[in-house]
Amino acid sequence: MGIYERDYYRRSLPKAGFGHFSAWSVTTWLIVINVAVFFADGILHRADAPSTFDPETFDSRVSMTQWEIALMGPLERWGYLSIDKALRHGQVWRFITFQFLHASSWHLIVNMLGLYFFGPIVEAQFGARRYLGFYLSCGLAGAVTFVVLALTRVLNTDAATPLVGASAGIFGLLVAAAMIAPDVQLFYYLIPVTIRMVAIFGMLMAAYSVFAFNQFNAGGEAAHLGGGVLGFLLIKNQHWLNPFVSPRREMAAVGAARRRRRNRGYQKDWSKDFNR
Repeated sequence: MGIYERDYYRRSLPKAGFGHFSAWSVTTWLIVINVAVFFADGILHRADAPSTFDPETFDSRVSMTQWEIALMGPLERWGYLSIDKALRHGQVWRFITFQFLHASSWHLIVNMLGLYFFGPIVEAQFGARRYLGFYLSCGLAGAVTFVVLALTRVLNTDAATPLVGASAGIFGLLVAAAMIAPDVQLFYYLIPVTIRMVAIFGMLMAAYSVFAFNQFNAGGEAAHLGGGVLGFLLIKNQHWLNPFVSPRREMAAVGAARRRRRNRGYQKDWSKDFNR
């Protein structure tokens, strides 16, 4: 069955669906915000760099984590997540702000492509408000997973290690999209694969990186794992997202669904008359 024949697609806004760019969708605005923050941080960093970081005078004995933080733009320094900043210094806003920051242009491009492809499927399933709650909650789950695994020494990292990127929320979208439309095909290096295959492979690689390999980007993979797990749980328990919708809107949606079911029950199957 093609994506345009699926029930979730027909329930979406006009012309919405897999990889569709709608001017007023939450997915579009999330992409715009992420890109705008990245470029604004780059502009501010270029103006701020001479006063905050000088490679010639920087102490070469400091850790790689300190180097990484010193090379950040001002928005990224203000918003990245780490155990030291978020817990020890009480800067809890970082559990949200890190989701809108990216370490490089390639990091941004990969994440925005994931948001562009998988976001519309999940947004059509939940509606704007619950979708936004879903996305931010999966990102938050990724941050919590990173913190918990670091504190329990599952991750080989220190308290100052920074975490940035939208990929925890996007892994939640990937897993959710794989459950809503598992057989929709993507092309990975010209090889056709389904969303379900991508989700399974991505989650297995994240688990391997965290629990077996625990080296390059293990913190990021821990966030992927947490976002994906919560995405799965929210698809299985969609009522958990009801607090993101006002009771009046929820009642209106329930009433509209009941009317649609009642109207479908009254419709006559005219095909029998024409097929005689």
